[in-house]
Amino acid sequence: MQEPTLFIGVDVSKAELVISLGPERRPRSVVNDAASIADWLREVPPHALIAMESTGRYHGLLAHLASQAGLKVFVLNARDVYFYAQALGARAKTDGVDARVIARYLAEHHGHLHPWQPRSPVQQRLQDLLTRRAQLATQRSAIKQIVAGVDASDIDTSGLQKAFDTLLKAMDSRLQELVASDALMSTGCQRLLTITGVGPQTSVLLATLFSRFDFTNADALVAYCGLDPRPNDSGAWHGRRRLSKKGPALLRRQIYLVGFAASHSKALKPLYEAIRAKGFATTAAFIILGRKLLRVAFAVWKGTQSFDPARLMPKSDLQKT
Repeated sequence: MQEPTLFIGVDVSKAELVISLGPERRPRSVVNDAASIADWLREVPPHALIAMESTGRYHGLLAHLASQAGLKVFVLNARDVYFYAQALGARAKTDGVDARVIARYLAEHHGHLHPWQPRSPVQQRLQDLLTRRAQLATQRSAIKQIVAGVDASDIDTSGLQKAFDTLLKAMDSRLQELVASDALMSTGCQRLLTITGVGPQTSVLLATLFSRFDFTNADALVAYCGLDPRPNDSGAWHGRRRLSKKGPALLRRQIYLVGFAASHSKALKPLYEAIRAKGFATTAAFIILGRKLLRVAFAVWKGTQSFDPARLMPKSDLQKT
């Protein structure tokens, strides 16, 4: 007789894991280190499912060790779990309550969730570098704004900016070395770079994503990135559609920048203008153009051909040419 599935919810923090094995059992705590987690996982039956919220890097150790132990792991969107708890009418928020909510969410939704997939060492290193690079670029821009707001004529800040540039350049070199070490990503990046608006960082980011996940189609990719429009309709009333924003924020930002860069290119400026002519605001037009190019990137990665901008041009512009 097959044993019933055990749904385990884990609330993760830097120091400890609070684990719920069901509403009838009291949550237990485990130190968030490799030895303590390994000891606990030996007690977990093989038919158990484990879920945790995405908490930066703190959930990574548990996810990796549980996956290596042969268990099915789910890393949940923290926003989804938050609204689920609100819908349940949770009247308190503690680590134990959160762990129970995660376990209940897993029990009700596991059939529609995708199990977590570990990254390869190269993919993990690429993702870490890309994340840190984006953070550094943001901080560099912030420092420029701070200095621009004061009289710094007698203060030399060029050294700080040069240090940022040197560090970013070193990161870029390391990213290219890592991509070159993987044949699939190397050839894929070369094709992705032919897409108008896609630069070195975006090509590496997309190659890291595509090499890890085998998306069923372009719609699944768009949804993963959180760039899918969310309907807001009721009867005859049709509200404004907004992006679901359920995917990685870094990925959405890069796709927006792809649309921005492509809108200023000679090849795709007519397409951008055609989108604007439909009444879309500037930001929305950048996103729509970026989303189109994301679909193109998916096709380019799957295929063997480089990008042909003529395929995206409005029919009126094709007739002129």
